[in-house]
Amino acid sequence: MTLSERMLTEEAAAFDAMVTHPFVRDLAADTLPDAAFDRYLLIEGAFVETAIAIFGYAVAKAGDLQDRRKLIASLDALAHGQMDYFRDAYARRGLAPDPALQADPRVAGFRDGMLAIARDGDFADIITAMFAAEWMYWTWCTAHRDAALTDPMRQDWIALHAAPEFRAQAQWLKEKVDAFGRDLPEARSAELVALFGKVQRLEVAFHTVAYDIEDQ
Repeated sequence: MTLSERMLTEEAAAFDAMVTHPFVRDLAADTLPDAAFDRYLLIEGAFVETAIAIFGYAVAKAGDLQDRRKLIASLDALAHGQMDYFRDAYARRGLAPDPALQADPRVAGFRDGMLAIARDGDFADIITAMFAAEWMYWTWCTAHRDAALTDPMRQDWIALHAAPEFRAQAQWLKEKVDAFGRDLPEARSAELVALFGKVQRLEVAFHTVAYDIEDQ
């Protein structure tokens, strides 16, 4: 069993909780309230800036030039492709940054938790955290890429994460994780498995902020 397979097996409950989250379920069923999607755009759009910093840490801690070049290319795509998506979404939906929403403990916990992994961890920690997030997005967006949605912005968000380019990035991260697993001692591999689960739980809490029962 590869390390990525071990992560997905031993932390299956955490992973499944995220890919079947009510936010995902209702988005795919085209029943997610507009207010919930707007909140998601606000917190996810703000997190892109943190993600850029995380990629910066990964570039700095990468062990060879090939990995650095790959990460820089991904960083460029993040800084332009996703930022352009959110800039357009905010303009079209009349959204403005909401400091109170960013201060929610679940949003701050996700943001600060992911940044701490990148700042305090090593390259394997950062790649594992990236893999946890990107494989999760690729999994649920691919599963629902053919969903009949009335809102083009929701369809575009799913398509962005089901695209071949995003799949290639997630696969690269998976391969890096598996390469770590071939060389690391058991105790260190177990730490990375636990980190994968931690990221899923942070994601669940983060998405719960966007999906609020009061908007049903």
